[in-house]
Amino acid sequence: MSRVRKGRPIDGVLLLDKPAGITSNGAVQRVKRLFQAQKVGHTGSLDPIATGLLPICLGEATKFSAFLLDTDKRYRVLARLGRTTTTGDCEGETVEERAVPGLTDALIESVLPRFRGAIEQVPPMYSALKHQGRRLYELARQGLDVERPARSIVIHELNLLDRGSDWLDLDVHCSKGTYIRSLVEDIGEALGCGGYVERLRRTAVGEFSLEHALSLEQLENLDDAERVRALRPPDATVTGFPMVSLTPDLAFHMRRGQAVLVPKLNARGPLRLYAGERFLGIGEMTEDGLVAPRRLVVQGNGGAESALSGT
Repeated sequence: MSRVRKGRPIDGVLLLDKPAGITSNGAVQRVKRLFQAQKVGHTGSLDPIATGLLPICLGEATKFSAFLLDTDKRYRVLARLGRTTTTGDCEGETVEERAVPGLTDALIESVLPRFRGAIEQVPPMYSALKHQGRRLYELARQGLDVERPARSIVIHELNLLDRGSDWLDLDVHCSKGTYIRSLVEDIGEALGCGGYVERLRRTAVGEFSLEHALSLEQLENLDDAERVRALRPPDATVTGFPMVSLTPDLAFHMRRGQAVLVPKLNARGPLRLYAGERFLGIGEMTEDGLVAPRRLVVQGNGGAESALSGT
């Protein structure tokens, strides 16, 4: 006998402006309670000190959350110079303090270019990556420091917005897998004084922007109907993929897990599949030229209309 899932079936994507002081999972649980939703998950965690855009997927939208995990991100970070910490941010204990050189635009711009483009980055010890089956942050809390292989990332943009005598205000557009704490530490080392993250705010995830996000307080002040209307549809997570419209007959077979032949289609990679205006899910071209289903939504599950009507 299958376990009955608590809550109501409701599908969509919420753009949340996460506050500082709570974990991403804590924010997810508050959203889950507000929507009384059956299934909720985030699309890439933010550190407790970090604020900003946290897309949260509900119901069928959770099937496509991995695509947001893999997309580019944008951050605004305040880097404090002259001090390094155990965690790479303001919550850690001081490891070392050094004098900050006289900062000039010329000095800073002589350093930043080496961190633009494709670079190698060593993940911080305080991260969720695993070493021999254990999270790195668990080892770090025991005072251990293990070797971590460098990973390839891409810094698409790294712009200096403002500066003071011992701080830099930076805008960072980066690929998945980028650790802003490591980036700030490395910039501090390049300047000869070390550094850590004092403030961090995520401003964009893929096509989603912070300007369209709602805070927890705003959500709490909305009535149920207004909250549901604030959700983006599940296919908002995959708007960057080519769209394929299927005939009723092809859609019938696709829903049953069968690969279908779409005439005159020449595409590679993930495809957005539709029957009319209804989003079916994600498919992909096979080697023999068929479109095969990869992740399909359950038809008739609880979207905005059913959530409002209680069905």
